[in-house]
Amino acid sequence: MYMFIEQAMNGLQYSALLFLLSAGLTLIFGIMNVVNLAHGSFYMVGAFCAASAVAITGSFSVAILAALFSAAIYGLIVEKLIISRLYHRDHLDQVLATLGVIFFTNALVTLVFGRSPPFVDIPPLLSGSVQILPGLNYPIMRLAFIGAGVLVAIGLWILISRTRIGMLVRAGADDAETVDALGINIRRLFTLVFALGALLGGFAGVMGAPLLAVEIGMGEKILITTLVVIVVGGVGSVRGALVGSLLVGLVDSFGRAYIPLGMSQLLPPEYSDSVSSSLVSASIYILMAIVLLVKPRGLVPAQR
Repeated sequence: MYMFIEQAMNGLQYSALLFLLSAGLTLIFGIMNVVNLAHGSFYMVGAFCAASAVAITGSFSVAILAALFSAAIYGLIVEKLIISRLYHRDHLDQVLATLGVIFFTNALVTLVFGRSPPFVDIPPLLSGSVQILPGLNYPIMRLAFIGAGVLVAIGLWILISRTRIGMLVRAGADDAETVDALGINIRRLFTLVFALGALLGGFAGVMGAPLLAVEIGMGEKILITTLVVIVVGGVGSVRGALVGSLLVGLVDSFGRAYIPLGMSQLLPPEYSDSVSSSLVSASIYILMAIVLLVKPRGLVPAQR
């Protein structure tokens, strides 16, 4: 039972990371209809700027501010120079352009921060572990990550459902031309949404920096899983991003724990390791295939 609870907590922590990334990406696609493959670059920029801020100041709070500010500013620059020219182009042009942004960002980060991967210590306030059940301790940093994901989910729900900006965002997603005709600067609204998505990516980077490797190209590694989350939850739906993140995170966590155990009972040792490792890697894609067979638009598709 303790192993099950620990893997569930690990799955929730991974789900929080995926939600921070998928929420920003699905906002950009659902509202602006832009396929932004460079979203993982904002995650990487946030992580590197956070690592640099920790190395200079020793403060994790300053690192959070540095990650949010740098990712949002870089997102604004990318939107103004590149994305704004792609709003009326087809998705193939958007994919090719944002793929170029990935290569450019990797080279830029290498030029600014060097090739040596920085190391970010867990801040003293979040170090150590807390007892969840008698005999079961869990790292405070991972619990803080889960809490951050919950707070972001609540904040996005309030922003989109209960504020004037959220009303304009939903209206712009449904009919951008009509909103623009009513006197709302739709281009400025799109810029704000893109910056918010980039900011969420930077926040994921700073929260993941003490737990994951900070390295060049780290955004591309997580981007594919983030796209799986969006497909499972429903393209363009923030609620779908939350549901998809939970499912993908838990399936990945439980798969890594229980698939090797099951294969060791069913297959000889010379085969069990290779088969279990293949199944673990494919588990989230099997989940995606099952969801698409049952609900081709995802579990919680965007309402139009």
